Amino acid sequence: MVEFLPALIGGILIGGSAGAYMLFNGRIMGVSGIVGALISLTTPGDWKERIFFVIGMLLAPAIYGLFTTLPSVEITSNIAIIVIGGLLVGFGSRLGSGCTSGHGVCGLGRFSKRSFVAVFTFMIAAILTVFIQNHIFG
Repeated sequence: MVEFLPALIGGILIGGSAGAYMLFNGRIMGVSGIVGALISLTTPGDWKERIFFVIGMLLAPAIYGLFTTLPSVEITSNIAIIVIGGLLVGFGSRLGSGCTSGHGVCGLGRFSKRSFVAVFTFMIAAILTVFIQNHIFG
């Protein structure tokens, strides 16, 4: 199989899913918004839809793993780093009014200026994080 083919197929599936979600539900398929509303129960009428969405996100890698070898993932055993990272991601999602999936896939697809600024900010932060990790702490 061509090396880029799984990523291409995955990208097409994510983009198509985001478009279908917007078309049929009239809402953006941003994970932070879906999970956040599920946790806070701010919109109790669609909690089933949100639960099925989260279950689908959790089951998709397991189903994909039935057909191919999943890449190995290395996670630090330092619980402080995991907690701080999680808090920073949550804070950033709240501050940016959405997460990378909402802004990167859905927002850019709609030519949202706010999402363009958010994705640019995500990318700069990611580049700086890798640089600091590799050249200062590495």
